[in-house]
Amino acid sequence: MRIALGNDHAGFPLKDSVSRTLTDLGHEVVDRGTQDDTPIDFPDVARRVCDAVLAGDADRGVLVCGTGVGAAIAANKVPGIRAAVAAEAFTAAQGVEHDDVNVLCVGAWLVGPVFVEPILRAYLDATFSTDPDFRRRVDKLHALDREGRGND
Repeated sequence: MRIALGNDHAGFPLKDSVSRTLTDLGHEVVDRGTQDDTPIDFPDVARRVCDAVLAGDADRGVLVCGTGVGAAIAANKVPGIRAAVAAEAFTAAQGVEHDDVNVLCVGAWLVGPVFVEPILRAYLDATFSTDPDFRRRVDKLHALDREGRGND
């Protein structure tokens, strides 16, 4: 898979570990983040990652900021993006399986290099369930995007 990776200054310390893990797992990294710890606004980075996913330049996205929360809020403002914060593997996998998450948000202040590998592996190994209940719910999320709710 091609993975759009974005980070702000708070996520910069974890960026190399995330990028290396993605590559070691056999994925191509499309870098959309900052290259140092100079302060940058996470909504700008989130937009670049989301645009890559929506344009088909990446299959999924990964955002790294301090807690993952700000990145998730910003990403979820973009219609067609379903972002979730995960600090452990179960949430990362279930987010894809049940909610068709296409952008994973990780907090560099909360998740260190040792713990990020199983989170990324779970996220990238998971596939969206064929269960009609999950499909129906995600279809409703798409309808909310079309209506413009939650995106202002």
